[in-house]
Amino acid sequence: QVQVLESGGGSVQPGGSLTVSCAAFARTFTSYSAGWFRQAPGKEREFVARITWNSGLTAYADSVKGRFTISRDSAKNTVDLQMNSLKPEDSATYYCAIEEYGKGYVATNPAEYDYWGQGTQVIVSS
Repeated sequence: QVQVLESGGGSVQPGGSLTVSCAAFARTFTSYSAGWFRQAPGKEREFVARITWNSGLTAYADSVKGRFTISRDSAKNTVDLQMNSLKPEDSATYYCAIEEYGKGYVATNPAEYDYWGQGTQVIVSS
């Protein structure tokens, strides 16, 4: 069992920056990757970014490519999502998720992730 805890959400003006963080806790933590998803009111949960724990390979949704950066600290089991040039459409609850086993491709479907945090809200508004 893995516990996932997000932090760092908040409010920011358009064009601003914010970092959300994720910490994973388990007695014996072995997993393949960590991902960030987001869900705006009335919309489906969507993939944002993913990073593999061992090799640090990253993947991004087209909507955030060039603006968001995902990074991890494997020793601490933490993952950060640095968000720059934020837009109002980035407003959502951001969720961190853990993919326990690799699938040979970049998993972007929420159902492919095994453990989830409670989410942290990001509001981009002037």
